Amino acid sequence: MLIMIKSVSIQGVKGSFHHIVSQNYFSDTITVNECLTFDAAVESLLNKESDAVIMAIENSIAGSIIPNYALIDNHNLHIVGEQYLDIQHNLMALKGQSLEDIKEVYSHPMALLQCKEFFKKHPYIKLVEDKDTAEVADRINKKQIKGIAAIASKLAAEIYDLNILAESIQTIKHNETRFVIVKQKNNEVDTSEINKASIKFELDHKRGSLATMLNVLSDCKLNLTKIQSLPKIETPWKYAFFVDVTFNEYSHFEKAKSVMNIMTEDVKILGEYKNAKL
Repeated sequence: MLIMIKSVSIQGVKGSFHHIVSQNYFSDTITVNECLTFDAAVESLLNKESDAVIMAIENSIAGSIIPNYALIDNHNLHIVGEQYLDIQHNLMALKGQSLEDIKEVYSHPMALLQCKEFFKKHPYIKLVEDKDTAEVADRINKKQIKGIAAIASKLAAEIYDLNILAESIQTIKHNETRFVIVKQKNNEVDTSEINKASIKFELDHKRGSLATMLNVLSDCKLNLTKIQSLPKIETPWKYAFFVDVTFNEYSHFEKAKSVMNIMTEDVKILGEYKNAKL
């Protein structure tokens, strides 16, 4: 836990998966600033309205959330921690209703996609894309809307007093999302605890340049856990690479940084933190 953080911004409202991460990573006493978009959450950090942002970065089914990599990079933010959350999608509606009463389901496009097989069994239900899972649950409660259901967490059902019609409706039952805790400065974790890092680098467009760089990481005793390419908009067909590495000793990472500074056109450390996936 990062003791210097008193408030965090999240994409979504209370009851969302980002809200659950805020409680798990910090505590339920942390002040949570609700934002409808990741851009708004980052703006609140830049404007010093919050101390950190909790941001989903990748999902075990859907893969990387590429726009969030760009947000971290473009605003020179730093990852200071991470947490993995088992995502369980639940269908919920106002109390007194059954599954047969539901005509439409509103939810985030990703949640709808992850529950596709469940709704194939209920073709009479219309699926409608919305901004946030828990926000739909909140709206159903406030407006007392019948015939409409939300896909959200059990916490959302508790907060907004909704009845769960079906539990764990996601197609793939083991569905994890990785969240990162992001700040403007990377000054939270002691080097004795750091065993993971997120890095961005660019390479010459030459044959074997990426393979050579990955061999360097291996020679420095770093374990590559993630690699993601992102196109450079201002330079067509040139890419930046975002990688996550783990290591047993911080000195191994320091050695790798020294070599990368020589071998890459541009290298940026996006975060040094404690590995949450052990």
